[in-house]
Amino acid sequence: MNSVHIVQTNSPNDVSGIKYLFDTGVIKPADIIAVLGKTEGNGCVNDWTRGYAVDSLKHFLGEYMSKEEAGQIIYVMSGGTEGILSPHLALICKNDDAAPKHGLEKSLSVGVTRTREILPEQLGRMDQVSMVRDSVLEAMDQAGITDPGDVHFVQIKCPLLTAQRIKAAYNRGETVVTEDTYKSMGYSRGACALGIGLALGEIEEGSVTEESICHDWSLYSNAASTSAGIELMECEIILFGNSETASGNYYIEHDVMKDSIDAQAVMNALDKAKVGYLKTENDASRSLVHILAKAEADPSGYVRGRRIVMMEDSDINHTRHARAVVGGVIASIVGNPMIYVSGGGEHQGPAGGGPVAVICKKDEDIG
Repeated sequence: MNSVHIVQTNSPNDVSGIKYLFDTGVIKPADIIAVLGKTEGNGCVNDWTRGYAVDSLKHFLGEYMSKEEAGQIIYVMSGGTEGILSPHLALICKNDDAAPKHGLEKSLSVGVTRTREILPEQLGRMDQVSMVRDSVLEAMDQAGITDPGDVHFVQIKCPLLTAQRIKAAYNRGETVVTEDTYKSMGYSRGACALGIGLALGEIEEGSVTEESICHDWSLYSNAASTSAGIELMECEIILFGNSETASGNYYIEHDVMKDSIDAQAVMNALDKAKVGYLKTENDASRSLVHILAKAEADPSGYVRGRRIVMMEDSDINHTRHARAVVGGVIASIVGNPMIYVSGGGEHQGPAGGGPVAVICKKDEDIG
């Protein structure tokens, strides 16, 4: 069975919430397979809060297990807690002990994988797309999910280009997709999203070319969420879905926001997850555990026919604007700012929109 536990953080290196869960026996260190977090940096190329958080987590968990074991855990840190977004960590755990299904046909199942190292010249190109596609299929197999329709959110942490990495490629006689390090984040996110779409059958094989990456917005995945960072050179993947082979009381559903103010899609996802109400006598109400979402400034420069200037602000990157907007919309609905909103939605849902996923569990099991 898989479970998800949320703890707030007071700084990127704050592990006190995890220690409390260990000390009180809520989870065991060996059960953690991934950590998904929001840190309070700028979410751009020079956001070192992500790497700082990962190093702090590895050091802390290394006190409970070997350094090698701590290093095998997937760490996905998304920088940027603009607006009312609250810094936090989501601990994804796996316990092989048998657990009741509580009448659910399927339960939450999570698969975690890594690609091999991505060379600077491969970033944002078909090599990265293919590596991600293969790793997502591996994660599905690991999660025991055979129907792509049961996959509701695929979170990937991917690399970006720096001046040093670009120079290394040139020294090998290679080229890079862009010399703009900030734009490289978008190319990396976009290539990952297209790889997810291919793996889930949302995008037809052969339709993706290097020219279409970050250009052809008709190609996208409705379950993709990708985040670029300076702290790694491979892609780390957390795949969330439901499986008939999984037990336990956790469950996930999702919908797709058509734009950054699509509150109805958020409510649709909550309804699909049956959060907060009884659907039938035998279907007990479920309580919200966590919300995961993508945020993007519409590349057209318009939202519902009205001009916006997110893409034209030279002082604040558009990904930061988008996180603040989507975070505010979701928090106003669920009454909680401790939600995961990742910026930059290239090929992750329709242009200007993106997926929003709801993880829930049965009321009677709330601890």
